[in-house]
Amino acid sequence: MDTRISALLERAAEKARRHGGDTARAEALGVTLGRTTAPTPMLFVRYPPCLAMVLHGRKQSLDADGAGAEWGPEHFLITPVNLPVIARVIEIGPAGDFLSLNWRLDPTIVSEVAAHLPRAATSAPSPRLGTMTAGIADAVDRLLGLLDTPEDAPVLLPLISRELTLRLLQSDQAPRLHAAAEHAHADSVSTAIDHFAADLARPWTVDDAAALCHVSPATLTRRFREITGLTPMRYLKRLRLGEARRVMLTEGRSASQAAFAVGYLSAAHFSRDYRAAYRLPPTRDTQRASGG
Repeated sequence: MDTRISALLERAAEKARRHGGDTARAEALGVTLGRTTAPTPMLFVRYPPCLAMVLHGRKQSLDADGAGAEWGPEHFLITPVNLPVIARVIEIGPAGDFLSLNWRLDPTIVSEVAAHLPRAATSAPSPRLGTMTAGIADAVDRLLGLLDTPEDAPVLLPLISRELTLRLLQSDQAPRLHAAAEHAHADSVSTAIDHFAADLARPWTVDDAAALCHVSPATLTRRFREITGLTPMRYLKRLRLGEARRVMLTEGRSASQAAFAVGYLSAAHFSRDYRAAYRLPPTRDTQRASGG
């Protein structure tokens, strides 16, 4: 990674450490900061529309087929809509911690800034992870600088937010953000996500979801791929596995009970999918997570 980018992200990490406990001040900037001093097991997180970054250390994220991608400060993740992510911290940085940052994307700002930019004539999808640029790192460093001077935020936050959005739209994640901006008012993806989350146990098909969204199955699938990188059914599988893990850990349900509660018809099928996602069978994973 370029030395200038490294220096900017190290400065941003120092600001995150200083203010890691000041949740209210960070939230006022649309920022969520995370810190841990030890690697973690696989965890299910449902990201809101956001920019997700690693400031220090490394993590591993899994795709819908269980293949892993390791990344650190040299990359970033864009989630234009609510996106289920399965990930773990795999490496603590030299300073003895892992630091992450999520910055909430404002769809209105994305649409407004995108309207001023030319759209590249390409149908190629965005890579799953974006490549960090000096422009993004610089804007993030100045965004976190407002944690030191919150009195400046009313004037500078709107400017930095638009600048950071611009830098993201100039990155290799531009196609995903443009797709989200174009579909902001034809929110079939968001509608389908809401229906999935409200009734996970339903035996969903793409045709069912498309009918509720008043689009064709092909259109819904294309929009899901453009915006989330997943098909509707793979997105649904992520939601089901995350909810199943939650009810096993918090409600004490067995693996088979959790499987049927979220719509699996076969406990064996559930166990295969769960192991692919979390790297352990359901019972062993929940025992480890609960200290058993």
